[in-house]
Amino acid sequence: MTTACTSGMAPGFAAPAPNNSLAGRIDALPSSRGLWRFITLLALGGFFELYDLFETGYISSGLLAAGVFHTGSAGVFGIADQAAFASATFLGLFVGASLLAPYADRFGRRLTFMCALAWYGVFSLLMAFQQSAEMIILFRFLVGIGLGIELVTIDTYLSEWVPTHLRSRAFAFSFFVQFLSVPAVALMSWWLVPQTLLSLEGWRWVVIAGALCSLVIWFIRKDLPESARWLAQQGRHQEAHQVLSAMEKRCGVAPGADFPQDDAAAQLPKRGSFSEIWAPAYRKRTLMLVVMNFFQAIGFFGFGNWLPALLSGKGATATHSLLYAFFITLAYPLGSLICSRYADRIENKWQIVLSCLMTVVFGTLFAFQTNPILLIICGFLITYSNAWLTFSYHAYQTEIFPTHIRARAVGFCYSFSRLSTAFSSILIGLILQYAGSQGVIAFIVVSMLMVMLSVGIYGPKTRGIDLENI
Repeated sequence: MTTACTSGMAPGFAAPAPNNSLAGRIDALPSSRGLWRFITLLALGGFFELYDLFETGYISSGLLAAGVFHTGSAGVFGIADQAAFASATFLGLFVGASLLAPYADRFGRRLTFMCALAWYGVFSLLMAFQQSAEMIILFRFLVGIGLGIELVTIDTYLSEWVPTHLRSRAFAFSFFVQFLSVPAVALMSWWLVPQTLLSLEGWRWVVIAGALCSLVIWFIRKDLPESARWLAQQGRHQEAHQVLSAMEKRCGVAPGADFPQDDAAAQLPKRGSFSEIWAPAYRKRTLMLVVMNFFQAIGFFGFGNWLPALLSGKGATATHSLLYAFFITLAYPLGSLICSRYADRIENKWQIVLSCLMTVVFGTLFAFQTNPILLIICGFLITYSNAWLTFSYHAYQTEIFPTHIRARAVGFCYSFSRLSTAFSSILIGLILQYAGSQGVIAFIVVSMLMVMLSVGIYGPKTRGIDLENI
């Protein structure tokens, strides 16, 4: 890390890595156009993952209008097909994140990353041409598996390539790019869902657009380098030096001297085990992240995926609810972009706590609004806080485990957010039916309070510390 970067480091932080070490060379990468282009390229894959994730709520009305989905006990599983559709998505995400994301520790970030993107694109495209609710829900589950692998791998990939002093800012910018997908899918749904083009219902075109574009991105990103930290940890010293030298050239600096064979990254075990994330050094962190992920997903997806339904519950028509949702979802990219200006100045754990507090305040206000303008303002601020929460916890959970177990540990903890959302999607549907929008907002507020308590009390500090020293 350069002197300029370490001079403002708070007392008590671990000393920066030596300049000739692997970590030292990564931390010395400048905030250059080449580095930000690399971050943008990674984020483009996440763009279509989030596009697909958020289309869940927006295309459901089209599926209902087409007579494919049914409400209440008429659904295929005896519940509303919309709830089953959302649950299948998150069950797939749970399987992908918990069972398959650990392959990124075994086979590398790049290979896992590319396979997951291809998986998602192909099954999403196939889903667009299914005719029955059963098959749509099945393919949605398969799509979710690819999404679960991809999102964990992007976080791991990004944290291992970005200098310590830019980590939070890089995650904020990455989610700015990714969150552009949310107003995009909201606008496309508002435009396409009510229409039929070339004998295909509008909801199918929304799905097809995301699937085809993700496959285009697959070709654009296939030349991404493998993680130098992972290569060194695998004992592939020469390859790690080569990809790091190429990244230094990309960032406009002369390649550094070869790092020592006994570099700290190379001394880690080549493979971690599930039991290791429960070792005394990591047990409290693992439990803290499990609780955080379980409850943050209820707040985040409870509002994001059910926004059109919540607005309809406030008296908005279907068309108006989709249009209002478009304006509200602009806060996802705008919030991430604004937060990127100060993301590295505050501890990530406190950013998580403050963003949840913001959701609690404006969520409570949203529950009591009926005026369309005030609904949009409160919804916008809730969405802003969700964007702030998202990049903060995505950065945070990749910082507190070492390279050899990072994908496994993050995947396991992150999978609880998918598991909770799978079941809370059904629960929110029932709450909305019997307690209305106010009941759903109350459920979200309580969930965010749980996140604040778990991270605020038990979360370690990470700002300015090298990944292997936290």
